[in-house]
Amino acid sequence: MKHNWRPGTMIYPLPAVIVSCGSTPEEYNLLTVSWTGTICSDPAMCYISVRPSRHSYPILKKNMEFVINLTTKDMAFATDWCGVRSGKDYNKFEEMKLTPAKASIVNCPVIDESPVCIECKVKDIIPLGTHDMFIAEVVNVQADDKYVNQETGALELEKANLLVYAHGNYYETGKKIGRFGWSVMKPKTKKKLKNDK
Repeated sequence: MKHNWRPGTMIYPLPAVIVSCGSTPEEYNLLTVSWTGTICSDPAMCYISVRPSRHSYPILKKNMEFVINLTTKDMAFATDWCGVRSGKDYNKFEEMKLTPAKASIVNCPVIDESPVCIECKVKDIIPLGTHDMFIAEVVNVQADDKYVNQETGALELEKANLLVYAHGNYYETGKKIGRFGWSVMKPKTKKKLKNDK
């Protein structure tokens, strides 16, 4: 039996990311976002949804650039803290001992401790209700060397213990159970993949 609940935000789990913004060190800020995701493959596009009341909102709107920084189990405390404290009261990089590093294309910082930093340029802002959606094109991705296989060049994010958010709680990602397309692979290929774990 299922229970009917009022319409609400129940698409879980979601990534728990820290968005960095600001064009100068005095303006730099971090905000935690779970209302985020991919919306197009080619061109690569994504979105974040932000309340207009947030300290970061005018910074995002002014600069039209931001970085989505994926987070890990080790970054869980900082991820939560950056979501419940305001940048008007704190320098979040300093308070959480996170390192602002130079982005390759956008004029705002990446978080050096993040395993993957996704540089974005805003294409449109859509007011929706409690949040405005910032639709952005991905213009560059920085990946930490320690998660890149030195022989194959493959990104091995399963080693990063990525952080996700579900219904008010944070979780680390778990054991891999398959890969895209494995349900239709030939048995021989499946066996090879299993042996490659």
